[in-house]
Amino acid sequence: MKIGALSQATGTPVETIRYYEREGLLQPPARADNNYRVYQPAHVDRLAFIRQCRNLDMTLDEVRALIHLREMPAQDCGEINALLDEHIGHVARRIHELRNLERDLKALRARCAEPHAVSECGILDGLDRAAATPSGPAKRRHVHGAH
Repeated sequence: MKIGALSQATGTPVETIRYYEREGLLQPPARADNNYRVYQPAHVDRLAFIRQCRNLDMTLDEVRALIHLREMPAQDCGEINALLDEHIGHVARRIHELRNLERDLKALRARCAEPHAVSECGILDGLDRAAATPSGPAKRRHVHGAH
């Protein structure tokens, strides 16, 4: 199949497929006489695996490691367990960060219960105060992967 058909079959944009090829996650396909990429069912399976890992918010390095381990079926799966345990820990940390973010946003929102003139907006005042304080929420690390 051509790249467009692979894209349709997997719901993956063409540019993402090419990106996964460049990153070494998806093996380069053979080329037809007209130089078009010709994908096989193995590409569909690999791409589905990659997409499932990405749906679980795994990094490309984590996906790469799982693909590598997947290609050694006789090996002990302890490394896979360790990788997933580490990823679960990462997700738990992000959940904690997101809860803190939600708390901060709700506190900020509570500063302006009713509409006022912008010059009297408690939200903008709170943002300005936090930005002026080195240890305030403005200096807190952004929650990556949250949106």
